[in-house]
Amino acid sequence: MSAELPPELGVPYVNRLDRETDRAWREARRKNPKVSRDAIAAEVFARSSATGAGKTDVVFVADINAYRRGHAHGGEPCHIVGGGPIPVRIVREIVKDAFLKVVLHDGVNVHSIKHIGRRRSAELQTALDLGAPPDFDGAVCSEEGCGRRYGLQWDHIDPVANGGLTSYENQQPLCLHDHVEKTDRDRKAGLLNRRGRAP
Repeated sequence: MSAELPPELGVPYVNRLDRETDRAWREARRKNPKVSRDAIAAEVFARSSATGAGKTDVVFVADINAYRRGHAHGGEPCHIVGGGPIPVRIVREIVKDAFLKVVLHDGVNVHSIKHIGRRRSAELQTALDLGAPPDFDGAVCSEEGCGRRYGLQWDHIDPVANGGLTSYENQQPLCLHDHVEKTDRDRKAGLLNRRGRAP
């Protein structure tokens, strides 16, 4: 089969098919060492086309100034690795629902790497579980007058759907009851329907 898709659709799709084909082929070879990878790839393609399921990693390279501005000028890269150039607006739209891995570099040397998303790192979880300084007496439900210490859930004060980050400053402990009520308030305020704000 041959198809032509824009990079923002084609690269994730091909990456997902390759990853799933490799996994399925390894599994099939345990039963039949002579099984063809092409045959497995056809099965995976048929299955994924029917379900549309799966997730994949896609690497975007975008100049930070172009990303902030919303379009690239000459010499400012914006492309998918292995897929060619794409408009900055496409990157900005896709990353609203993505878990991000950000690499900061000066064109030659990598200076820092950061993972950004809804999942809390172990270090962040430890800091949150300590509770508020200066006592560090453990987490307590943030709702005034509650005081519950057990069965707490970590809430994004500014919801992820509204562009909120998973950071120390944007997390608060809430008991289940107060978390449900806060989510209802966020929904009524329209904060859960925005799918991320433009930076």
